[in-house]
Amino acid sequence: MEYYIGIDLGTSSVKLLLVDNEGKIHSTVTKEYSVIYPRSGWSEQNPDDWWIAIRKGLPELLKAIDGESVMGIGVAGQMHGLVILDENDNVIRPAILWNDGRTDKETAYLNEVIGKEKLFEYTGNIAFAGFTAPKIMWIRKNEPENFSEIKKIMLPKDYINYLLTGVHSTDYSDASGMLLLDVKNKCWSQKMLEICGIENSLMPKLYESFEVVGTIRSVLAESLGINKNTVVVAGAGDNAAAAIGTGTVCNGKCNISLGTSGTIFVSSDSFSGDSKQAIHSFCHADGGYHLMGCILSAASCNKWFCNEILNTKDYKAEEQAVGELGKNEVFFLPYLMGERSPINDVNATGMFIGLRPDTSRADMYQAVLEGVAFAIKDNLEIIKQFGVDVKESCLCGGGAKSKIWREILANVLDVELHIPLTEQGPGYGSAILAMVGSGQFDSVKTATDKFFEIKETVLPNKELVALYADRYKKYRKIYPAVKDLYKEIKE
Repeated sequence: MEYYIGIDLGTSSVKLLLVDNEGKIHSTVTKEYSVIYPRSGWSEQNPDDWWIAIRKGLPELLKAIDGESVMGIGVAGQMHGLVILDENDNVIRPAILWNDGRTDKETAYLNEVIGKEKLFEYTGNIAFAGFTAPKIMWIRKNEPENFSEIKKIMLPKDYINYLLTGVHSTDYSDASGMLLLDVKNKCWSQKMLEICGIENSLMPKLYESFEVVGTIRSVLAESLGINKNTVVVAGAGDNAAAAIGTGTVCNGKCNISLGTSGTIFVSSDSFSGDSKQAIHSFCHADGGYHLMGCILSAASCNKWFCNEILNTKDYKAEEQAVGELGKNEVFFLPYLMGERSPINDVNATGMFIGLRPDTSRADMYQAVLEGVAFAIKDNLEIIKQFGVDVKESCLCGGGAKSKIWREILANVLDVELHIPLTEQGPGYGSAILAMVGSGQFDSVKTATDKFFEIKETVLPNKELVALYADRYKKYRKIYPAVKDLYKEIKE
């Protein structure tokens, strides 16, 4: 039996998976680490904490097998985070994460002065506060000493690949979210590098997600007791890797993820995009492309409301108290960390509207779940403008475990939702990429065709679809009505 390691470098923890060549998961290990919030709206992590967690987790993951049978490793990771290294490959400062909102001025400069049309010409996308390029510009302006020391710019999972192999690499899917990649032509955008004031030499080498970047460092292989010829593939951004794990490859397939953030991901054989829309046009881990809408707070809204407001972790009890669907008078805007797609507003915040003396705890909880579903629908409606007709989708992520949330989402979107039999998100997808890289399969599609199975399908109900369509029309009016107020409150 041959084994493959999938690593999912998340925001709050790293999850390690051990998968055999038949797609069976033999063990999983999760190690947590902290997020640093230096100021309101800022979000950072120490990259060394990621590596410490992985080094602690790998021996636990491998304890029941012969390490010589490990053939490949794939790493998926939180996207957009800025990791900068000095001339000795030491981390210069904590990584600025995907949900950090400090770059509103840099983002506005890119979109309004450089211009969205030029950005789309250079990269295939417009600027978002979470993207990597605005973070580099912020470092250049606010931390010039750190900026002057930069010798290599990396993304979170690429730093792990460097520690595994000694190679500075990235893949096209993750690099797409930097606003430094010419996505359509799969190369670094020289125009964007100039705008950010950086040289090409600071950027890692580009690979397809399933391509081998190197073998594991001999000293590491020896300490872990694994095969010194174990290959490490370039890996992928977490959403692209999760899509691989749910079989969302080739033209027209869709995957929705309810993780800390929420995404709707539609794969494509060819590049498409629009400078006027806040939808991402990225490379996919299968070698193609994809359209993606991302909301910054999804399952994190549920966690916040239960843990911080209701002071409970009994999510099932809250779900069971939810009343009749489609008739709730309370609305919730899920913008706890600002919002990316499609409104692209770092000043936006969460809010409830429609509260009355008889509003119940259950009404507010239901509104949180519905608000996230409506925010995802905002993105689906724009994706439809690209000629994509989404009738069915996979659903993954922690929020997908909620039966009531699955039902709400299916009816808000009017889409059949397929729940995968094996749902281990990005870690499973990255293990599949390692299989392809090691030669176990000749393509990503061949692998997913063998492994992907549906456990359950949630069908929309015509009456509920109609009720939610009416509620969505009302929901759509809330943000435009309070948009200007958000900025006034922040000031």
